[in-house]
Amino acid sequence: MKRVTATLLIGSAPLPVRAFAKGNEPTKHFTANGFGEGVAVVQHPAGEFHLGKTYVSYQGPLEDPYVAVYDHKSGKWDGPYQAGVSQLGKGPEFADKIDSHGKPTMLIDDAGYIHIFYGGHGGSKTNGLKNTLGGAHAGDNRHAVSKRPLDISEWEDLDNISPFGTYNQAIKMDNGDIYLFYRHGAHRSNWVYQKSTDNGRTFAAPVSFLKRKRRTDIEATDSWYPFLAKGRGDEIICSFDYHVCRDAWPGRGHQGERHNLYYLTFNTTDGSWRNVKGEELPMPLDRETADAKALVFQNDEVWTFNQSATLDKNGLPHIGIAMGFDTGVRHGGPKAMRHFRWTGKQWTGGVNRGLPVARGDLYARDQNKVRFLLAWNDPDGDVRVGKISWWESEDGGATFALGKTLLERRGKAFATSAFIRNAHPDARVIVAESAPRGSKMRPMYLVGDNGPIGGVPEVMGG
Repeated sequence: MKRVTATLLIGSAPLPVRAFAKGNEPTKHFTANGFGEGVAVVQHPAGEFHLGKTYVSYQGPLEDPYVAVYDHKSGKWDGPYQAGVSQLGKGPEFADKIDSHGKPTMLIDDAGYIHIFYGGHGGSKTNGLKNTLGGAHAGDNRHAVSKRPLDISEWEDLDNISPFGTYNQAIKMDNGDIYLFYRHGAHRSNWVYQKSTDNGRTFAAPVSFLKRKRRTDIEATDSWYPFLAKGRGDEIICSFDYHVCRDAWPGRGHQGERHNLYYLTFNTTDGSWRNVKGEELPMPLDRETADAKALVFQNDEVWTFNQSATLDKNGLPHIGIAMGFDTGVRHGGPKAMRHFRWTGKQWTGGVNRGLPVARGDLYARDQNKVRFLLAWNDPDGDVRVGKISWWESEDGGATFALGKTLLERRGKAFATSAFIRNAHPDARVIVAESAPRGSKMRPMYLVGDNGPIGGVPEVMGG
């Protein structure tokens, strides 16, 4: 699909960012120019540990993508460098609005080149192209690659993915093949993947796997929000919830109403999609088939929001998802994290056993030992305390207890990425702190088991 834009080459100097807190003492954030959400679980991975260094990406000023790298041996940072120019965040349309749907996703190919996918919220209605798999909204999905292996200082856009994309999720298989998953347009669009067998230099045409379809019983269209991750061998796992994209909610307009939870696996060798029992399902999947064959949890009263999925050492899936009841506010109000697991015979879990209202990712060592790394707010009187903490279960998710807190800031709140790919224990997630009063810029942290690492020098890259 040919995009009506010019290829862009970026060779920016590292962005000078002073990182001193009140009292002029050095802080532990690696930059102070995060913008909007900065990072989120859904666009993943946002970073990767490779050959002793952790590479991170995030949304910076004007919603453009930025990349930095931390050397674990020397304790030094390089960057952040601007790695592309997003169509989002600029012009009159975004004068008083932060979009944040184009946050970057990162992947390092087998040749060592660093890739980011960024900048789309369904594609622009003015790019001169027609989206045959859904609608359009804003921004064009873009793909940038480093000019040299493992060098973040210069970047080049490649015109090889559909501009009609958002919520990028990138997976590299053991043989080096790259799969890029995203929603092909605005809400009422199919979810697709594009495959590359040459280190991301070319991608095959989009292939749909979740289908949008107009409902006949209510004034709404079926839509979806999946989370995809590498499974065992040539398999990719997929958890997803259902978005009832109503024409309008009386008195509230459009709402992010989501329900239920589903699970699929994708065999990248033969191209088949199967449910947890191994039954092959027709693609692209529609709501009726998903309800009949792929259901983990169903409740039309409970609202859901985002999820993540992983396999334990026995290859059995675990899913974390935020759930709550509609409170009459946008997106249905607060939602506590829930845990589901497949026992080999049935899905269990879903009852809130101690987990907070939160966002984050999960790790399952086995059926019993499950850990979430969550961004949550712990109230201290009238002041919230933003925290990044482990929440741990030793009984398969029947109960969870608060474990070690890795980062906390009084009067602040945090957004977190999903786990960094191949994460070093000292650098598991990228975290965005709420902006100081009077500013739109967020401090950004690289957080691991010993807290935030790598206090920055006065000027990064200097």
